[in-house]
Amino acid sequence: MEDSALLSSDYGKLFAEDTDFYNRIVLATFLPQCVWDPLPRFFQTWLRNYVGGVLLYFISGFLWCFYIYYWKRNVYVPKDAIPSRRAMLLQIGVAMKAMPWYSLLPTISEYLTETGWTKSYPRLYHVGWLAYLVNLSIYLILVEFGIYWVHRELHDIKPLYKHLHATHHIYNKQNTLSPFAGLAFHPLDGILQALPHCLGLFIIPTHFTTHLVLIFIEGIWTANIHDCIHGKLWPVMGAGYHTIHHTTYRHNYGHYTIWMDWMFGTLRDPEEDKGKAM
Repeated sequence: MEDSALLSSDYGKLFAEDTDFYNRIVLATFLPQCVWDPLPRFFQTWLRNYVGGVLLYFISGFLWCFYIYYWKRNVYVPKDAIPSRRAMLLQIGVAMKAMPWYSLLPTISEYLTETGWTKSYPRLYHVGWLAYLVNLSIYLILVEFGIYWVHRELHDIKPLYKHLHATHHIYNKQNTLSPFAGLAFHPLDGILQALPHCLGLFIIPTHFTTHLVLIFIEGIWTANIHDCIHGKLWPVMGAGYHTIHHTTYRHNYGHYTIWMDWMFGTLRDPEEDKGKAM
């Protein structure tokens, strides 16, 4: 027990050092020191996650929209399928209202990690590369399973759909979907779908910096799967699959891959749909 307590204390110090380092990088770059330096670490971390989330959302969204709607206009998306500026601005508005709440979830998980509540570890040398890769694989499978079922229940449980998930599903056809729709959720909806990432920390020994990177990759990924471009990269659950989800409401609940939909009978392939249409 004493060795375990010492290990937890050592981990806590390293986690706190990492948190302070990440906070300084983001906050000192974009905000005056007098704004963030007096804040307790928890609020500094929340502010860092908020600033980072907003930057990631706008940078990835604007760059991707510029590429597919203007630079490669009519190459990937037909002209009549390009969403209006008004539609994209409405999506941005919904996402920005939710962003302070989205940022709270990784902040809480970081606090719980610092205080020794999770199974996270701060450095790769604490477990070695083999254990790191094995645990990461299990963690990603758990996240995939969790997000699939959270997403599916947000559809199947009618009050959850009506009061939460319907906010996102007003974007239900190609010319209303855009990369900016990726985070346009009711705040609680977005938190529920990200929750498996954080719950996994209590179940699987996870390198915490990798967990943070994966959380922010979510922002890029969710922008990508709302661009309506079918990437045809099996077994990735790309935008072709997710566009079907937005039009049928009953298929393709998965996140990164098609495996959960295949296992649970909800997969619908865009190539098969295309063949039937022809």
